[in-house]
Amino acid sequence: MISKERAVELVESFLATERLTWPWRGPVPELAVYCVEEHSVGWLVFWNTAEFARSGGVRNNLMGGGHCLVDRHDGSIHYVPDAWWSEEDWEEHYLLQTKGIRPPDPLASAVRALVHSAGVVAAMSHLRKQAPRLSLQEAKAYVTTVQDGAEPPEELASLTRREPKWPLLPIETLAGPVQ
Repeated sequence: MISKERAVELVESFLATERLTWPWRGPVPELAVYCVEEHSVGWLVFWNTAEFARSGGVRNNLMGGGHCLVDRHDGSIHYVPDAWWSEEDWEEHYLLQTKGIRPPDPLASAVRALVHSAGVVAAMSHLRKQAPRLSLQEAKAYVTTVQDGAEPPEELASLTRREPKWPLLPIETLAGPVQ
């Protein structure tokens, strides 16, 4: 498990090496971490010029600076463009794109409970209201699957999740995992 302090060390080490390879106009500025946020998948580490980190002065800002996600389990460093400005589910996007972990279906447990308490028709009605993108045949297949305790296949589960307002940007792995 990667601690907050270790996450900062990893990002600082990465920045120290990488900043020398970036195309700068003028002298290469010193970079520093100025904020760290804990999230379920790891540490979101914000960085900018060392002068900005010390003073917070806009004059020393690197056009918004940058941020990196340090995975809490393996210490890998990623650029997740949606993480700092978007209300979208960037953590789920990160898990899917980098780890291959699909988020659980948000309706499966409720539909399963309705099947057992109120019946298949009530469960299908609830499902169709909550996930209008499912056709009648897809809703029936979904209910039949979850009725016996199984999870719905991804092609059906994906239709129960809300669609992002715009396509999520790709996540770039910058370094790691840590050995």
